[in-house]
Amino acid sequence: MAPLARSPRGETSGASADSQEEILVLSAAAGAGHVSAAEALVAELNDRGQRSRHEEVLRLTNPVFKRLYSDLYLELVNHQPGLLGWMYDALDKPWQFQKRRLALDRLNTGPLKQLLRSHPPRLAICTHFLPAEILLHLRRKDGLQIPLGVVVTDLDAHALWLYRGVDWYFVAREETKAHLVRLGIPAETIHVTGIPVHPSFASPLPRREARLNLDLDPDLTTILVVAGGFGVGPVETIVRETRGVRGPVQVVAICGKNARLEKRLRELPANEGAPLHVVGFTREMAEWMAAADLFVGKAGGLSSSEALARGLVLVIVNPIPGQEERNADHYLEEGLAIRCNNLATLSWKISSLLEDAPRLDQMRQRVRRLAQPKAASHIASIVLGGDSTS
Repeated sequence: MAPLARSPRGETSGASADSQEEILVLSAAAGAGHVSAAEALVAELNDRGQRSRHEEVLRLTNPVFKRLYSDLYLELVNHQPGLLGWMYDALDKPWQFQKRRLALDRLNTGPLKQLLRSHPPRLAICTHFLPAEILLHLRRKDGLQIPLGVVVTDLDAHALWLYRGVDWYFVAREETKAHLVRLGIPAETIHVTGIPVHPSFASPLPRREARLNLDLDPDLTTILVVAGGFGVGPVETIVRETRGVRGPVQVVAICGKNARLEKRLRELPANEGAPLHVVGFTREMAEWMAAADLFVGKAGGLSSSEALARGLVLVIVNPIPGQEERNADHYLEEGLAIRCNNLATLSWKISSLLEDAPRLDQMRQRVRRLAQPKAASHIASIVLGGDSTS
């Protein structure tokens, strides 16, 4: 067992000896990435023999509040993405809305507060800002000395992630650290680790072997279309376009939890020039990504980090206004992605990239340089006292 976690301020948890054995990783299912990042951290901690547990906190709120956070988010992504982007920008005002937001969150998170009071963990890591806010409130009000880490799951840190008193911030980029320092967050608490992906993404798997394992043609260029955990967006149109790429390719479409999308895609007519493999919800993303040449999808922080960990160049389509557009900007700036704003040109853009071997090779080199497949391991080392680098 690793030594008792100690925050950068020298504090240790005041919980009982039994509860100190457990590390609590808290997420919120407002988008699949927060949950996946939490699961990645739990997998890494468990691999190290550290008893840890994941709690998705929206199940510990009232039904109306849960709908506001999760169902409404998906509704806006599908039908009003422009409004979602406006809200993102309107709320991105550092330190301005914290008191009002905390008052609303406190009214609706009674079971979560009870859990933290009755079973305080050894330490907590939050992959969403909601549980971090509640835990910090309980530290101030009840004196719960639970060391707290906050994992920012996009490349930029929105104002909703800003708190005073966090013991460890984990961010994706040096620029994000510089931004937080300018906003008054102590530099020694900010660690540039990347966004945590499951440890399986760090395990080497040759592309040909992965394709054979998944019953794919081992000799065909493989385009992976990812609809995200909830299967949102114009995925059917994207799949149709990718099957029009020049040259022999095969297309794999990951539908997530969207059973209706999966059914529609399975009913598409056969195309000998571009075989289509339709996959529903899967926990084998590390293997599917190992089999692919290109990742086609939105610019979610978690899914993009997974793709980069597997060495994939990104083809960004319809990023959600707000955080995903900012992610896309960073990926384009680093030269490891292309972006398609008009789906009618998607097949042409992908064809042009695949036919330009020097450009594609250069982009792959940039992916390998910037990917952080061991982010979860780095975070675990820091909170367990084995690594204090930033």
